[in-house]
Amino acid sequence: MSDSLSHFHISPWLTPIAYFLSCRLIIPCYFKRIKIEGQDYLPQTGAAILAPTHRSRWDAILLAYAAGRWVTGRDLRYMVLLQQTQGFQGWFIQRLGGFPINRENPGKSSIRYSIELLKQEQILVLFPEGHIFLDPELHPIQPGVARIALQTLSQKPDLDLKIIPISIRYDSPAPIHQGSSVHIKIGFPLQVNDYIQPSIKAATNFLTYDLEMALKTLHHQ
Repeated sequence: MSDSLSHFHISPWLTPIAYFLSCRLIIPCYFKRIKIEGQDYLPQTGAAILAPTHRSRWDAILLAYAAGRWVTGRDLRYMVLLQQTQGFQGWFIQRLGGFPINRENPGKSSIRYSIELLKQEQILVLFPEGHIFLDPELHPIQPGVARIALQTLSQKPDLDLKIIPISIRYDSPAPIHQGSSVHIKIGFPLQVNDYIQPSIKAATNFLTYDLEMALKTLHHQ
């Protein structure tokens, strides 16, 4: 594991408090309606990448609500922008499962750390569109999710690794007002082992394409 990221661990005391406050108080008070479909697709064990659409900073909190420890018994790990792991806000994010990536100069340490988390059979959240878009349309899926998944299997070929597409849709492009509604659709997992082939570039392209098609189907139903 990269030494520069080894301190980004989940706090055993802060995380339960954060789950209670967010899932019992903050989210129910802010959103008037929360609809979740497909939770049966969430794995109780094994390595998984959650690949959601990204429209708001609420997305990460809602993912914990829909797929975190109170649903699967498991905590989520998030790759987040470097700026979000700094300051007082960053102190919390680091202890609730977040670790940084510098979008302007993405180093290998964040990728290596992501791979290590998956090899440990944890759940990793990667936003495949790359960043937040304030509109309802699905934007082109970046190849990073597929690359991390395939690199993980190249290091641990017997790993049962899944990518789970997730659509998060609000009743407006972004939930800027209290009383918003949100619809979370969790899709059928993509089995990464099905995409292994001699050409890593071809495998990445096929997996990225299928993830984009799965997200389109979920997002526009």
